[in-house]
Amino acid sequence: MKIAVGTRNPVKIAAVENVFKMIWADAEIIAVDVPSNVSDQPMSDDEAIVGAENRARLSQKKTGADFGIGLEGCGNDTAFGMFLSGWVVVIDRNGRIGMGSGGRILLPEKIAAEVRKGRELGPVMDEFTGGHNTKQKEGAVGILTNGLVMRKDAFERPLIYALARFLNEEWYE
Repeated sequence: MKIAVGTRNPVKIAAVENVFKMIWADAEIIAVDVPSNVSDQPMSDDEAIVGAENRARLSQKKTGADFGIGLEGCGNDTAFGMFLSGWVVVIDRNGRIGMGSGGRILLPEKIAAEVRKGRELGPVMDEFTGGHNTKQKEGAVGILTNGLVMRKDAFERPLIYALARFLNEEWYE
């Protein structure tokens, strides 16, 4: 089984590898660089879903894999503050789509204010923490939870949710 994941981000690739090892241990994971065709920092669930779907569709088409996977983080402004979350879209060869989302974590206001200015969260977190390329390491969620939940972990659960459609096809017909 071939699985194409539409990113070169090692954290997202590791999340896909970990999940597929649990389900199809012999799956071959192929990372491909494809565009999301949305903003670098999606600011709504809808925009993140569109970006993840674009990545899933383009990676599947580019490789001919059994599944294409797109993973996209996003900020969501609410009356209670800005929340960070992530979306995963899985597309099979027949065009069937599975979607899943992860938990939400409240961003500190000083970080949310920078994201609202149109900045991508990763560089903002680097600036505030003095880190480098945290989006390809622990991510904002890892920093804010003191390592209790790392970015890789935060994408694994939504991927499992997105795969539910394929694990129990009879329920989704």
